[in-house]
Amino acid sequence: MEEFSNERLGRLTGMLKRRGVILPAFEIHGGAAGLYDFGPVGGRLRNRVNQNWINHWQSLGNIVEISCPTVTPYAVLEASGHVGEFSDYLTECQKCGEASRADHLIEDEYPNADALSKDELSKLIAKHNPECPNCGDCSWGQIEAQNLMFNTKIGAGTSGRQGFLRPETAQGMFTSFTSIYRHFRERLPFGAVQTGKGYRNEISPRQGMIRLREFNMAELEYFIDPEVQPNHDFSLWNNEVTLLADGSGEISMTIGNAVQQGIIRHPTVGFFMGWTMDFLTNVGINPNHLRFRQHESDEMAHYAEDCWDAEIFGSYGWVECVGIAHRGCYDLAAHEDATGQRLRAWRTFDEPKVVEIDGWTIDGAKAGPAFRALAGQVKSAVEEMSSDTSFPKTIAIDGIDVEILAEHVKRVQRTENVNGEWFIPHVVEPAFGIDRIIWHLLDHSYTETEKSGEDYTLLTLPEAIAPVDVTVLPLYEKDGMGELAQTIHRDLCGRKDVFSVYDASGSIGRRYARADEIGVPWCITIDHDSLTDNSVTLRSRDSGEQVRVSIDDLPF
Repeated sequence: MEEFSNERLGRLTGMLKRRGVILPAFEIHGGAAGLYDFGPVGGRLRNRVNQNWINHWQSLGNIVEISCPTVTPYAVLEASGHVGEFSDYLTECQKCGEASRADHLIEDEYPNADALSKDELSKLIAKHNPECPNCGDCSWGQIEAQNLMFNTKIGAGTSGRQGFLRPETAQGMFTSFTSIYRHFRERLPFGAVQTGKGYRNEISPRQGMIRLREFNMAELEYFIDPEVQPNHDFSLWNNEVTLLADGSGEISMTIGNAVQQGIIRHPTVGFFMGWTMDFLTNVGINPNHLRFRQHESDEMAHYAEDCWDAEIFGSYGWVECVGIAHRGCYDLAAHEDATGQRLRAWRTFDEPKVVEIDGWTIDGAKAGPAFRALAGQVKSAVEEMSSDTSFPKTIAIDGIDVEILAEHVKRVQRTENVNGEWFIPHVVEPAFGIDRIIWHLLDHSYTETEKSGEDYTLLTLPEAIAPVDVTVLPLYEKDGMGELAQTIHRDLCGRKDVFSVYDASGSIGRRYARADEIGVPWCITIDHDSLTDNSVTLRSRDSGEQVRVSIDDLPF
């Protein structure tokens, strides 16, 4: 891992900015911390990584893609727990006023400082007296919790509703569960994926693309029946992987063995760890710099049954880039409880069962006049409520808040023979930080060599995600070579999934170097012979080999 150094990092970031891959946003206005542009090369790279991610998961056969708004009503994120819990602890330097995340100030001594309480952080900062990253002073103010969501308003004037820019893509998939369930003919398991922007008002963004305020996410919510034992094929992954297991430290074993031994606590979590590893290595992550770390018991969300992070090593050390969590039924239950809408699946019994029914229904004589046309929907919602529900209770029906009073309902207690039951599915969620993954695949693909006595850089990006597929190079723009090159370039651009760049500036060696620097797998050179024999020189980025081929036989 010695290949990662600060000097190399500086050269890499300089090249990415110079060549339009990744660069600071709004730089002519002084920039803004935590905001970056994907430039003319980086935009294509990001789209290709996104599409490869979608294709990868949809190849499972029971995954659909949806797209939900980035602006989210307050009620949604209140129900999910983000309003109350989505916070980090900050403290301000008493000399320069710079705000810092409290856990970041002591993370060198305490790697899991982000799991510490406010009081624990206060004591440790007082003990170690860390320096301010901005001015070097060592005096700190009180530690306070700050919610990380960006506030906004949905609607104009006094009628506007409070909302937020979404901090994750997941909630839209939970609130759309009924539609997705219907799409799959009401049969589990199935999943939904969504890619797009997320927003977190980070206290102190740093490390370039690692911690952003606007970022690209890709998440899968996979809905399962907790009473059905999944049958996954772990023979797909026979190589041992590095696991940092809770209570066991670093171990090396196959994913299948880790599931069999109960280290990975649910088979679907293990299955998605394998699929995650395949995706990461396919887009250019070095498998020798990849490991999975299990969340410790005091680090894991209270509702999670198991959680593993895929961590990638690069210029910033080990960085979490993917989280794979068994979330139980927490999310669907939270939204169901908040809205009174049923977010459940039906489980059919092999044989009828005798069950005790203990719940609620409406008192038609009082509820009918009170709710009128909504009475039927109110009845369905009430009958899905648990026996310990208390009234009055407000639920949303067709976007209308409906208050159900104690006088509108009555208790139901009886014994029945039933053929099935409604239940809340459990969810396994792989959540990917696309920006962090793109940063690391660039970091891992960046190679520095010497050629003809000069420094030479190369991005060995896999062809599937290379931002440019081919560069077309006329040896000279005269005698018809430029016109033929432009014709070939336009023809390639018109083909499906092929992106071509035309470059006629400078020597042919310099142009090869520019193509190599942004990871273009192939170059096509048009010379004088091309005008008479209809052939061109095809050059491979990785081998440097040059072969003569007919224009009609180009492999694109």
